[in-house]
Amino acid sequence: MQKTVCLKMTDICKSYPGVKALDHVSLELYKGEVHALLGENGAGKSTLCKIMAGAQKRDSGEYYIGDEKIEDLTPSAAKEKGISIIYQEFNLVPYLKVYENLFLGKELKKGMNTDKKAMIAKTKEILDRFNIEIDPEARISDLTNAYKQLVEIAKAVLEDAKVLCMDEPTAPLTSREVDILFKLIQELKENGVTIIYISHRLEELFEVSDRITVMRDGKYITTVNTKDTNRKELVSLMVGRELGEDFPQRDSKIGEEILRVENLSTEKTKLSNINFSLRKGEILGFAGLVGAGRTEVMRAIFGADPRTSGDIYIKGKKVEINKPIDAIEKGISLVPEDRKGQGVSLTMSIRENISLVCLKQICQAGRVNLKKDREWSEKYIKALEIKTPTMEQKVKNLSGGNQQKVAIAKWLVTNSDIIILDEPTRGIDVGAKQEIYLLMNQLIEQGKSLIMISSEMPELLGMSDRILVMHEGTITGEVSRQEATQQLILEYASGGKMSEV
Repeated sequence: MQKTVCLKMTDICKSYPGVKALDHVSLELYKGEVHALLGENGAGKSTLCKIMAGAQKRDSGEYYIGDEKIEDLTPSAAKEKGISIIYQEFNLVPYLKVYENLFLGKELKKGMNTDKKAMIAKTKEILDRFNIEIDPEARISDLTNAYKQLVEIAKAVLEDAKVLCMDEPTAPLTSREVDILFKLIQELKENGVTIIYISHRLEELFEVSDRITVMRDGKYITTVNTKDTNRKELVSLMVGRELGEDFPQRDSKIGEEILRVENLSTEKTKLSNINFSLRKGEILGFAGLVGAGRTEVMRAIFGADPRTSGDIYIKGKKVEINKPIDAIEKGISLVPEDRKGQGVSLTMSIRENISLVCLKQICQAGRVNLKKDREWSEKYIKALEIKTPTMEQKVKNLSGGNQQKVAIAKWLVTNSDIIILDEPTRGIDVGAKQEIYLLMNQLIEQGKSLIMISSEMPELLGMSDRILVMHEGTITGEVSRQEATQQLILEYASGGKMSEV
């Protein structure tokens, strides 16, 4: 059957200060296909989509939508032509309601007045169509990240997109919500919508895509039919080298108890009677569905959220932690899940971010020791292989994965004994994930202890010595590395108790 080309980009180039983001990249999309873009962080995938959607201007190259040659394009003009993009970072107004976000700038009218009833009804119709259980009148700020993502998708559906780019759409979703998304994609595809799908989760590409275009270091590598390739080939094309096993082996030498949490409860975040311990040289995994309370536990331990009861012991000694500075002084670090909102300062340089939480150590007579500051930055940029032309590069100009590496580097400088990693590899490509896993093993070998929250089951099973599972603010199960299985963890995550499994 003859395929209809709906969008074509040829020899697209784009440069930023010190970085060539796109180097003569070409892409051709067929009507009604799911076309995956695959590559390591910094490969240029998101930049290509931003140019496609009018959010960035290309330096050179040709761009066609159907038979129309596109010269200059704004985001609003792109939407009029049926090109829409759902970004990794949500483009929603938090203080507005769901229906208000969907109709922002295109409100329905009844005479001279806004027709609130019609907008709510239309919003409900779209949400019901895809089995999305969200109240149209709910405020965006009250929704979880997963539901915010689904609202973004509903907004694109309302705009009647012909080409829809989804940049890491499943990152904040549960397995059930991923199923809903894939059904939605299938329905859009059957209606002739072309989907550009960016994801680091290779298993998703085999389930949802028709073709895959691989990019590396801003260059086009190849396009393959999904049915004709496999995971090993894609990884090799993406990183330009063979990778070893997904999860590097280590000799776990777990020592004495270093952290103990007893009867921790909170009122606002609804945690109840949390009890667990962490041992020296251990990676303790925390599993659970979205909203189970994993992040809330770590924020309470770190002093970022108040607790109504509970005690914290470090090396057997009870400590008072009421705010983050207390935790930092006690040797606890927290790399948060929300890297842009809490993990890094986007307008500051890499160097400034890395030294942000340890200014006391690099200050002399009230002045920053720039030599030591640069030495630390250089050390961690090299150790984490942060892709940047200079340590003075602003973090906002880095790819999402490299921003995550800066968020981790910032806390490694503190030399904490206890490091909490909340979704440490979210939005990070296969090669970079292995670098993070190797780094985690190195920290363990240095005698550190890690707590890792992860929504990726293979990561939990592959890296954790023990796994605690949460459901609705409580710990429902604990499993060792040897006995851990996906089925057992999902049983606990759904509220099952040890005696019921």
